[in-house]
Amino acid sequence: MTSLADPLRLGLLTARNRIVFGPHETNLGRRRAISERHVAYYRARAAGGAGLVVTEEASVDGSDWPYERAPLAAECEAGWGEVAAACHAEGALVIAAIGHSGGQGSSAYHQQALLGPSSVPDVVTREIPKAMEAADVEAIVGAFARAAASAVAAGADGVEVSAGQWSLLRQFVSSLTNRRDDRYGADHLLLVEETLASVRAAIPGAVVGLRASCDELAPWAGIVPETAAKHLVRLASYPRGPLFDYVTVVRGSGYATWATRPDAHTPAAFNAELAASIRGALPASVAVVCQGSLVEIDEAEALLSAGKADAVEMTRAQIADPELASKIVSGRRDRVRPCVLCNQLCQVRDVRNPIVACIGEPRSGHETTDPDPLALAAPPAPSVRSAPAAKAVIVVGAGPAGLECARVLAHQAREVVLFEREDSLGGMVTRAAARVPGRERLASLVGWLENECRLAGVTIVSGHELTLEELDMHDGPVVCCTGSRPGRRQYEVVAPGAAVMAADLLAAERLPGAGGPGPAVVWDPAGGPVGVGVAELLAALGDRVVLATPDFVAGAELARSGDLVPANTRLARAGVEVARHSVVRGVDGSGVTVEDRFSGSRQVIAGAVLVDAGYRLPEDSLARALAASLPPGSVQLAGDVVAPRTIHEAILEGRRAALRLAGAR
Repeated sequence: MTSLADPLRLGLLTARNRIVFGPHETNLGRRRAISERHVAYYRARAAGGAGLVVTEEASVDGSDWPYERAPLAAECEAGWGEVAAACHAEGALVIAAIGHSGGQGSSAYHQQALLGPSSVPDVVTREIPKAMEAADVEAIVGAFARAAASAVAAGADGVEVSAGQWSLLRQFVSSLTNRRDDRYGADHLLLVEETLASVRAAIPGAVVGLRASCDELAPWAGIVPETAAKHLVRLASYPRGPLFDYVTVVRGSGYATWATRPDAHTPAAFNAELAASIRGALPASVAVVCQGSLVEIDEAEALLSAGKADAVEMTRAQIADPELASKIVSGRRDRVRPCVLCNQLCQVRDVRNPIVACIGEPRSGHETTDPDPLALAAPPAPSVRSAPAAKAVIVVGAGPAGLECARVLAHQAREVVLFEREDSLGGMVTRAAARVPGRERLASLVGWLENECRLAGVTIVSGHELTLEELDMHDGPVVCCTGSRPGRRQYEVVAPGAAVMAADLLAAERLPGAGGPGPAVVWDPAGGPVGVGVAELLAALGDRVVLATPDFVAGAELARSGDLVPANTRLARAGVEVARHSVVRGVDGSGVTVEDRFSGSRQVIAGAVLVDAGYRLPEDSLARALAASLPPGSVQLAGDVVAPRTIHEAILEGRRAALRLAGAR
């Protein structure tokens, strides 16, 4: 029975296991070159046990510049060599991803016309590409071959050719975008075939992979699984042997840009059956790699055991825990930091140019600048802990910031006591955020942090609210992670009980009143997941729900995580009404008054209760009191008590507070 730890044959080479760290945007580049940050990022996953590391896709030609820091093959040879040397030293194979975005690219950077099979506007940008002429097609085929040769000459073990979601090659295959009347129109697969043949010829003996969209989710004219299987069989039946050694099965197109790496609203392992259909069609000599929210170890193992694929791409899981593969192989599965599929920091293809990272592991993407918090010292076993070399640290608040702070301090051999006033740990994550539909996985991250704290010997005291008097008696450092409180209301509340905070609603799992919520207005000035999630919850009860937002679209900030379009689709299907560019002005016993920002017109939603999903403020009363009573520098703050933000900032600041204390001992 095949397992994740089994070696995988790829052409003439063998990967040490079947866990793949797949290609993805990172924004780690220096201009358009692979940088030292890339090298450290990939080395960490190779050191963590990955069998196959596939680098960020590089454009094969200067006619493609899809995002500002997108690598360009002509500038990547030195970087590819450094990545290959670093990862080979750790035992991983290295594959360079190469491709061309075609009509799904951007003209903002090179200020040239985009290239495409036909003059079909992209459904997202609405930009019309230039229909490629014969000379353009010939140039692109040659560019793929040169890029492949450059990567292998640098030391890579092979290349992965992209015919995936964002690719010119897929655009030639699909009837959505290929309306040509030449031989590439008569045979939609021809350009892929010619490209793979040229790549094979350019790198004899090296691994050739293919990233293929096998379902564009546009069945009226797009690629469907049955057609994809036939195409891949043809490419694998080339007279001189298969044109590729492995295929990574993905889905999506310009019509479904969210589909390749959706958030947790989409079930994990969503491509399992699609991969199985391709595995069943191809010869055993060609490996099939399954991609698609594969973050659960048991699911990945089951997929391999059932023969649905030969390897799994666990990319986001390895951003969350770079040591995932080694923990699996060494039997430490329970110590793997979970990926919660939030896409908040690992999805970086947007105008802000953020660096890839992870809310649970902020060091991901920042390996060259942030220290490894556990590399400095190993925690002694709690049963044999000797007298502490430094004074005990009290951490107040067991949300993500407090838990991470306590965990890291304990690994620095510090005595830590963590206090939480509630009976359960996790703060706003467990009481509210993880109860939003599609965000339930957030609770697993809190569970992991709690377990790691206990294993490291942290003393946890829950159900106890520390007083200033108790802390005044403590002769040691204090880290205050007391979270947030409701923000200021910008509307008038006439009738008590007519308005409830979203966090209180989620914590109570229902609105006040035995008769159910009735009509509700969800006020969402933040545009994040909470407002949308609360609206979905209330709509499921069957009553009228109006989501009021000052923006032009509900959940505007969800664009960053790729959930904007799916979220608005869910709201529409649930019957949620959206009051766009609107603000809440008042709440009384008869209903909620909502005003249009531009016209000033008002409507009263009769009988409705208001659910406020607005901003929060720091719960810093204890922190301010401590600062006034204790010596300067005795108190550190982390998380929402500094400024209410996301789990990422909470964990990052909790870690930094711990490292500052560890360095000051």
